[in-house]
This record gives sequence, C-alpha cells and structure tokens, in this order.
Amino acid sequence: MQLVQVEKSPGLKKILFIALVVLFLIIVLVLYSCLGNSSGNSSVALNSIDSVVKENHPKPDSLPIAYKEKMNHIINGDSSGKWVVNEIAPLPGALLPYKRIIAFYGNLYSKQMGILGELPKPAVLQKLQLEAQAWQKADSSMGVQPALHYIAVTAQGSPGKGGKYRLRMPFSQIDSVLKMAEKINAIVFLDIQVGLSSLQDEIPQLENYLKLPNVHLGIDPEFSMKSGKRPGTVIGEFDATDINYAAGYLEKMVKENNLTPKILVVHRFTQGMIKKYKEIKIRPEVQIVMNMDGWGIPAKKINTYKQFIYKEPVEFTGFKLFYKNDVKNNGRLLTPNELLKLKPQPVYIQYQ
Repeated sequence: MQLVQVEKSPGLKKILFIALVVLFLIIVLVLYSCLGNSSGNSSVALNSIDSVVKENHPKPDSLPIAYKEKMNHIINGDSSGKWVVNEIAPLPGALLPYKRIIAFYGNLYSKQMGILGELPKPAVLQKLQLEAQAWQKADSSMGVQPALHYIAVTAQGSPGKGGKYRLRMPFSQIDSVLKMAEKINAIVFLDIQVGLSSLQDEIPQLENYLKLPNVHLGIDPEFSMKSGKRPGTVIGEFDATDINYAAGYLEKMVKENNLTPKILVVHRFTQGMIKKYKEIKIRPEVQIVMNMDGWGIPAKKINTYKQFIYKEPVEFTGFKLFYKNDVKNNGRLLTPNELLKLKPQPVYIQYQ
C-alpha cells in the first residue's frame, strides 16, 4: 500500500499555534494560583507563630499589675527611655522587682574583705537585720530580703599551687554561711574572683550549691585578669561572653532542678570592666544585677552610678556601701533615702 502524504494547510498551523499559546497561559495561571495559595498558607503559619509569641510574651498592657507597679516604682520617673518596663514579666517565684535585697559581703577568713567576716556571726546577723529594717522603713512599698554575699573564690597576690592567682574556699566554709543564712531566712550569693582562672573553670565547682533554691551567684570583673597580670595591679574585665556563660549556667540549674529564677550580680565601677554590654542576653530564668562597686565620697559614688550603671542598662541595678572606705577623708555612708532618689532605684544593696 502506498502511503499518501497530506500537506498541512496554513489554517491548521495557525490553529495549532493558538492552541499551544492557550495551553501555556493555562499552565502559567495554574502555577501562579498555587504559589499564591502557598504564600497565603505561609502567612497563616507566620501569624500563628506570632500569636504564640504574643501569648507567651505579653505586651506591657497585659502584664501583671503588681509587676508594672514595681517596675514603674523602680524606674522612678526616668524619662530618658533607657529604663522601661520589660515586656516579659518574671517567672513565678522571682525575687525582683518585688523585693529589695540587702546583703552583707565578705569572707569568713578575713576581717579586711567585708563586714561578713569582720564581726562574730551573731553580731553580723543582728546588724544585717537592722539595715534591712532601715530600708523597709525608707521604702515600705518594697519588701526586703536579707542576704549573705560570700566570696567563695578569692583573687590572690601570689600564683598558688595551680598558678591561677585565686584561692577556692573549702566547702565547709560555704556550709557555715548557709547555716548562718538559715537563722534569719536570708538568701546566699557565692562570689567568684577568677584571677587568672576563668568562669568556665570556677562556676562548675559550685554546682551542688547553685542547685539549691536559695543560692545565687556573683562575679567580679575587677579580678578577671585576661591580660595575664597579677590581680590588684590593674583592673580586670569581663565581656558579654563571660556574663552570658554565667547566666546560661544558672539558667541550666533552674531548668534542670525546677527552681525559681536565679540572680546574677555583676560588680562594676569603671567603663572598661564590662565590654559589649548590649550583647548581654536577658533570659527569664536569670535576673541580672549590675552592681555599682566603687567607694568614696557620696558625690563620687553617685557619679559612678550615673556614668557606668545608668548609661549602659542591662536589667536591674545594685549599689555597694563600704562601712570603712566610704567614710575615709571625712566621707560618710549614703542613706537609704538618698539612694532611693536614684534613677533607676537599686534593688540590690550591698554592704562591705
């Protein structure tokens, strides 16, 4: 059989071309529609996530009234915008901002390092209670929480056995401080002066104590000698990485042991002691206090607070008073009423 080849007419070619164009347009429209629906679904998913975030982190208008009242009280009328009510309320059981902590600082082995080791134990507790009463009278709207702030790792002028220029206190001494605290329902801070060691080496040594609900942490950049120089020859430093490590360790203690929030006190009295403060991470499990640690006449201390604590806000603030050094050269201790005029008000008061 002979095949007959049929020649396509020009009209047929035109029809086929139009059909292909229409098919292409249909495919484009279908793809566009699918992409549009996909985009819409993504938008719904993002909105759902946003709703969860807003639910877990309420805006100031939905925060507990007691929390907003305390924060506004502490901010004390500051209008700079540096100090504002945080959008996240503290976890249940948090001490701050509901109470003001009144702490005695020192080491049981030394009468030179602070009031905690200067007087017999019963006299220390009696004097602390009197200071707490004075603060309660000065500001009746804030509860008062007594505390013992014990230097558990002290910087040394000699390298010591490990060459780290620091000395760890025996656990028996820490136990003694805990027993003292029980007598007046005080909380305890364990303070670390790392010398040529590091927070990564020192904090884990205290883990069994940091697991306790009434034990908190203090870290002192003055004696963090990243330069390798001997403690006391120059002022040391911490940066955000160091502080975030300490806070992260406390966060782990809170989560693993189902604890109420821990408090981290960071001492400061110069610009260079704390670097990259904006990178310090705030987390609900840990409440960070930047503590003004300088001594001198009242005007000098208040200026230090304004220059290095107020200007670089982190979370809460503290103020140290020195029973001996502040009264040198005809100086005097600042009174509770004077410190309550600061903006923001310190929620942690430390006596050395």
